[in-house]
Amino acid sequence: MRRRLWPLALLILALSGAARADDRLAMELAAAAPAANPKVLSLATHAAECAKRQGLLGTFQHLAVIDYSLPSTQPRLWVFDVAHGRLLFQELVAHGRNTGERLAERFSNLEGSKMSSLGLYQTAGTYYGSNGYSLRLRGLDQGFNDNALARAIVMHGAPYVSEAIAERLGRLGRSWGCPAVRQEVARTVIDTLKGGALLFAYYPDNKWLKGSPLLQCGDRNPTQVVANPAKSNPSG
Repeated sequence: MRRRLWPLALLILALSGAARADDRLAMELAAAAPAANPKVLSLATHAAECAKRQGLLGTFQHLAVIDYSLPSTQPRLWVFDVAHGRLLFQELVAHGRNTGERLAERFSNLEGSKMSSLGLYQTAGTYYGSNGYSLRLRGLDQGFNDNALARAIVMHGAPYVSEAIAERLGRLGRSWGCPAVRQEVARTVIDTLKGGALLFAYYPDNKWLKGSPLLQCGDRNPTQVVANPAKSNPSG
């Protein structure tokens, strides 16, 4: 049922801010990924534009968006080629052990919390660690994810991220806060995103929506993003 509402939401975005570069990009991405919440995509492009205005980053070719309001049993990671408005991947992604079970509920920027963090990240280099081929993430959202490097919050593949695990447990396995993906696609996704791409992690958390310096620039009201659809549709 939610997908039928997306064309109307796109029209509202177009009428309210057709001249904004971030809104135009958000509409392109929403057209490429009809299963994604277009308002979340709009927040992602808005945060990226704010980061550019603040001198935190330059141009970027790829953008990954995680919608943690969806249950872990649903594909909730989208990877876009923003230069061409194309969807490259739609994938399962894990959240932190202390963030929740099937549904994400709690987030933290603190070391040792074993929770996921919200906000905008820029990707850095790759390395081989205890979880194999991994991608470092630099948190750009001060106070919300800027401890990512110190916490070793990275993207990596994990055997507990699979449709089989989701069917057996009713949820994915959980990380220590990392956005872990299926082992079968990990290298391809990581190689697509490495070296300066962006990753945006969303959840309708009022503290983050009202306090993120990357959501507060400009005239956008980030708290008007739709509430958690997973809780209103528990069947997932």
